[in-house]
Amino acid sequence: MASSYYVPEQSRLPIAATLASSIMMIGAGVWVVESGQGNVYSQGPTIFSVGLVAVLAVMWVWFSTVIREHQAGMNNAQLQRSYVWGMGWFIFSEVMFFAAFFGALFYVRNFSIPWLGGEGEKGVSNMLWEGFQATWPLMQTPSQALEATTGVVEANKVAGPGEIIPWSGLPLVNTILLLSSSVTVHFAHTALKAGNRKSMSRWLAATVILGFIFVGFQAEEYIIAYTELGLTLESGVYGATFFMLTGFHGLHVCIGAIMLSIMWLRHRKGHFSEKDHFGFEAASWYWHFVDVVWVGLFLFVYIL
Repeated sequence: MASSYYVPEQSRLPIAATLASSIMMIGAGVWVVESGQGNVYSQGPTIFSVGLVAVLAVMWVWFSTVIREHQAGMNNAQLQRSYVWGMGWFIFSEVMFFAAFFGALFYVRNFSIPWLGGEGEKGVSNMLWEGFQATWPLMQTPSQALEATTGVVEANKVAGPGEIIPWSGLPLVNTILLLSSSVTVHFAHTALKAGNRKSMSRWLAATVILGFIFVGFQAEEYIIAYTELGLTLESGVYGATFFMLTGFHGLHVCIGAIMLSIMWLRHRKGHFSEKDHFGFEAASWYWHFVDVVWVGLFLFVYIL
């Protein structure tokens, strides 16, 4: 007998998710624009928070529904394949997301800065301040150059970073932590497929702990950057690219650690078996992706 495709009942959740995410993005836009205009009474944070809470609520209801359907045995092989394709396309979208930021970093370092230094057909040397050095990272901003050459201090002076973060400190520690977590989640997966529930639980718990330690160390790195090194989001193009890349990656690590924490709780409740555990498998794929992105970050942001 041919397997039938499970069609879920009509749901308003997709519409609710769209509205909630739209509110969150509108709030983020208002927040950025009004803060840039110096408006300390911006409604952006409030709108963003309402949208974020709504998104989380919709996700909770939606995922809970899918889990209940799975536990009730409503999933068949065809539906499982759709889950695999869905997670695959989601990770591909994340690859494109980070590719845009890595591409921006590559463009700045290999095209824009050499052009500003006078290299190539698009070189525009002698159009900047005297003594401009076309090297990466740029440690001086136009505001600082103006002050150094003319003594004029701009009202909204933007300072470059005082120092850069050495790769041999916290970034190296975080690299070791994240690569180790990729090993532990693999061991957890192997233990689950072998039916060793206790071992799976321990290895997965270790992965979650390593992930949150990574986030904690990155927060410490940001504190040092802001309070001791003068490296901020506004420290010219270096500060902007540094915090956009590492910040979004840190957010993804936090999301991945939360996903794996939920998988650990589900495992403890007996939701997974040796051959039926795609929820955990999907989360582990995401975690390996986050680890690979960090390796690229460590090389191109901190070392090279």
